Amino acid sequence: MTKKLCGTNYPISICFIVVNEFCERFSYYGMKALLTLYFLNYLHWDKDLSTAVYHAFSSLCYFTPILGALIADSWLGKFKTIIYLSIVYVIGHVVKSVGAIPTVGNNDVHIALSLLGLILIALGTGGIKPCVAAFGGDQFDEDERQKFFSIFYMSINAGSLLSTVITPILRGDVQCFGGDCYALAFGVPAALMIVALVVFIAGSGMYKRNPPQGNILLEVCNCIGFAIKNRWRSLKSDPQRNHWLDWAEEKYSKRLIQEIKMVLRVLVLYIPLPMFWALFDQQVCEGKRLMICHNKSTSLHCVLLEGLSNIVPHKMEDVKANNVHIAWQIPQYVLITAGEVMFSITGLEFSYAQAPANMKSVLQAGWLLTVAFGNVIVLIVAEGAGLEQWKEFLLFAGLLLGVFFIFSIMAYFYTYVDPDQLDKFYLEGSGKEESDDDNTKKKSNDINLKKTEKSTRL
Repeated sequence: MTKKLCGTNYPISICFIVVNEFCERFSYYGMKALLTLYFLNYLHWDKDLSTAVYHAFSSLCYFTPILGALIADSWLGKFKTIIYLSIVYVIGHVVKSVGAIPTVGNNDVHIALSLLGLILIALGTGGIKPCVAAFGGDQFDEDERQKFFSIFYMSINAGSLLSTVITPILRGDVQCFGGDCYALAFGVPAALMIVALVVFIAGSGMYKRNPPQGNILLEVCNCIGFAIKNRWRSLKSDPQRNHWLDWAEEKYSKRLIQEIKMVLRVLVLYIPLPMFWALFDQQVCEGKRLMICHNKSTSLHCVLLEGLSNIVPHKMEDVKANNVHIAWQIPQYVLITAGEVMFSITGLEFSYAQAPANMKSVLQAGWLLTVAFGNVIVLIVAEGAGLEQWKEFLLFAGLLLGVFFIFSIMAYFYTYVDPDQLDKFYLEGSGKEESDDDNTKKKSNDINLKKTEKSTRL
């Protein structure tokens, strides 16, 4: 019997997963908060190169979840994938910290170690991201799972908040090697990632683990390809199928076809969602103007990076503050943050609940890809449109308003699927598939995909 936390229905194992996520997010955002200053002041890159590498690293961190998801669902399983990629993650942090020690080689060595460290960190953080969320969901029954994703997301925000406050203080207020202590500022996130790995391993005896089920992506791609080719080659006299994937029935099981239908329906639903992250990113980091403010002794120095424009500042001068109080921004930030919390928690839970057992991490990675494509949209608009900042804000707000209506229509016609019923149906019907009559085949092909009631959970 699974041990429960005192006074709750939560398994004790969830403590290790939540603490692991807190420490991992602390390490990631703590390191990232200093990157641009590190590029400018330590590696002595210009503003264009600094901005380009920063955004390239950020984008890579949200594309690598696909790799981690495939490894987890097809080969190692979520637990081992988290362990192995966390080790890669730790090595990346250590290499990055060593590259920030002035006495280790010349500037070329520092650049090489820094880039190698960032690549390893991107592989680690992106690879474990979909696995940790899905692995945490595996520990729960459906009734408690949605509460878990709320706690899980709270740990993400707590780790990122504390790290972005603490690590800049470590860099600016602690002196080492005759200057700002980047080695310490990067070393503390590295230590937190080691703690995250140790904590996760400490709970290994309490986790509920679902084994991987082979190279699922290759099988899915082959099934889709066979269905398309078979449909293309079919004659007009051939009987029609209810769905284009049904043309793969001659070679692939009905269960696999049904699972692919489930995943594709969710991925299609996600197509408009990158626009939300494109608008949300406007409050975090403008791809066109990245303002980095840092404190040295008694004066405040702000470096304005015009990374994607042709404006080159020739001198620094004091600018008189305007007469609009900063408190007027509080309602906007409250609304945006509230929307992001509800959006993210629902997306995490929905991606888990709508995925077949052998594709949980893959669909989590699909959800994270919406963030990556949102960043791409920001860069395209910032570089190509050449708009003033307020016009960019207005453009993204208008685009998201249009996406809101499109997604509302798509969500209305989406019917909630229960993957557990699919597992139960095929488990009970195993061994009978070949002898089923036509009516049973038709029923199994469309199980749970044609409910008359519209789900309100989405």
